[in-house]
Amino acid sequence: MTSHDRSVLALVALFLLMAAPVAAQQGAPNGEWPTYGGDLGHTRYSALDQIDADTFDDLELAWRFSTANLGPGPEYIFQSTPLMVNGVLYTTAGTRRAAVAMDATTGEMLWIHRLNEGERGSGAPRRLSGRGLTYWDDGDDGVVFYVTPGYRLIALNALTGGRISDFGEDGMVDLKQGLDQDLASDAEIGLHAAPVISNGVIMIGAAHLAGVAPATKEKPKGYVRGFDARSGERKWIFHTIPTADELGNDTWGNDSWRYTGNTGVWGQMTIDEELGYVYLPVEMPTGDLYGGHRPGDNLFADSIVAIEIATGNRVWHFQTVHHDVWDFDLPSAPILVDITVDGRAIKAVAQPTKQGFLFVLDRTNGEPVWPIEERPVPQSDIPGEVTSATQPFPTKPPPFDRQGVSVDDLIDFTPELRRRAEELVTGYRMGPLFSPPSVATLDGTLGTLHLPGLTGGSNWPGGSFDPETGIFYQYSKTEVHSLGMVSNPQRSNMDFIMGRPRPPAGAARGRGGRGGRGGGGFGGTNIDGITIVKPPWGRITAIDLNRGEIVWQVAHGETPDNIRNHPLLQGVDVPRTGVANARIGTLVTKTLVIAGDGGLFTNSEGVRGSALRAYDKVTGEEVGTVALPVPATGSPMTYMVDDTQYLVVAIAGGGFAGELWAFTAP
Repeated sequence: MTSHDRSVLALVALFLLMAAPVAAQQGAPNGEWPTYGGDLGHTRYSALDQIDADTFDDLELAWRFSTANLGPGPEYIFQSTPLMVNGVLYTTAGTRRAAVAMDATTGEMLWIHRLNEGERGSGAPRRLSGRGLTYWDDGDDGVVFYVTPGYRLIALNALTGGRISDFGEDGMVDLKQGLDQDLASDAEIGLHAAPVISNGVIMIGAAHLAGVAPATKEKPKGYVRGFDARSGERKWIFHTIPTADELGNDTWGNDSWRYTGNTGVWGQMTIDEELGYVYLPVEMPTGDLYGGHRPGDNLFADSIVAIEIATGNRVWHFQTVHHDVWDFDLPSAPILVDITVDGRAIKAVAQPTKQGFLFVLDRTNGEPVWPIEERPVPQSDIPGEVTSATQPFPTKPPPFDRQGVSVDDLIDFTPELRRRAEELVTGYRMGPLFSPPSVATLDGTLGTLHLPGLTGGSNWPGGSFDPETGIFYQYSKTEVHSLGMVSNPQRSNMDFIMGRPRPPAGAARGRGGRGGRGGGGFGGTNIDGITIVKPPWGRITAIDLNRGEIVWQVAHGETPDNIRNHPLLQGVDVPRTGVANARIGTLVTKTLVIAGDGGLFTNSEGVRGSALRAYDKVTGEEVGTVALPVPATGSPMTYMVDDTQYLVVAIAGGGFAGELWAFTAP
């Protein structure tokens, strides 16, 4: 080898070193799945490769676990992502949100812990089985923590399922206490998400009822707290709505910080143990679509906030929406990504949003990796409402879903459907992203068309990240809603809430809600069951975070039977559409991206059901399908025990009580 050759090789090696991501999070470690997102950085990545393109079509059902009897009645919305540690699978399940441990190879139940909370649980704002729990290696048997529907934090011995008596009071902490506000036992506050734990501190967020039409502007505040994992004592609290002497209080005009509520963290939090930070995806305040009672930008609503795990002190924040009136709160975990941009290694955090943006920030200081521009947006004309003049727009990566509504977005399967769609939208306002809600009247407009809709874009399942390649994967849905606001003092003390104008008593309702115009009814956004915007209505996008560019995008989710067999679509070659109302999580492995369908369809063999799909993670080509009887309602996870890789997903719906299904390669 000549000196020239050696120089060339050295330059190539240096280039590869600079281009390769230095992964702070390597995904789920040691073939296990010890935390909700696989690792504390929430990458939802596993390097396992026994299940691949060659084996996926032939996966066999290794075991199934039914939750039908874990509660007074069955649950049909089973959203849990289980954990697997030391050959034991842990999950929440059932209508009372029991914690369950089972053998990871057989599904045999090892122990169960259940708490009958009576009215406190049955009347809670966040009921059923929730989305999961957390495991802590305490140097002994291990500890499982979870939050009940009635908002209690419970600590269990991971081997026996017994409550740890010296944690809180008999193994429980009442989370409605110690919240720096007076709350009754029936206060509207709870949590679906799994807690997170690091360095002996367990961190708890808060969730509330959906708030498009709240009965009152006075609501509980969703403060975030850190507790000592051994004693259950509160170590710190972070006021997501700043109090009088705290940073950000001046963004709440008219003393609205005193009575405004929500602004909690109802999605998953993310941890960087090296920095000692926890990253909070904070939701919006009361109410979701009207902010006239809370003038100002409203920090720390709709913000990514980095705080110190040890102290609860704020390190930095970045607000993704100012004065939110679109329900564009942050629904999912930020994801830790170590990337190389223009030759510079960056410890970053990537936050997917409902509006279809991916905000990529330096996680040490909150500075944007690529410029984020404040751009002018349309302004509200609702009385009392003052929206922000500008909103932040990332310049990279591009949006991963459609934003705003124009005539070009309307369905055009046939000329007749396009005509009817154009006729329907004359009853609404249309415009770009951040077009504000509008007053709904019978002689004006029914509201503003909103895309992405109230639930995204992306939602609580969030995204996943491949630390080997620097590729980010995100499922999103394309669904349009109408944001029409009405004044209704009999229902709410807010000046405006979401609603529909009512025709005079005895007036006939035309098929279009206005004597025949539109075909969607009052506030409807479909034509005889066909949504008015073009498919795909579900998609998976792969984004290279070293370059800030989309690598591929595919329609995800089979076309529903009601679309394939629709009389208005006879003779039309309808492409794969996906399902507009599905919320789906992705799993990344050594070679695959795996995601469940969000709906039911009849397959080529005439069997009605759903599916789990695998894509080549490099190209987006679909490489395998496994039949499911009903849709996947939880995010898939994977692990290995005794040299066998298992793929597990929660399924439910359509009268089918929630189950975990575990697959293995043949």
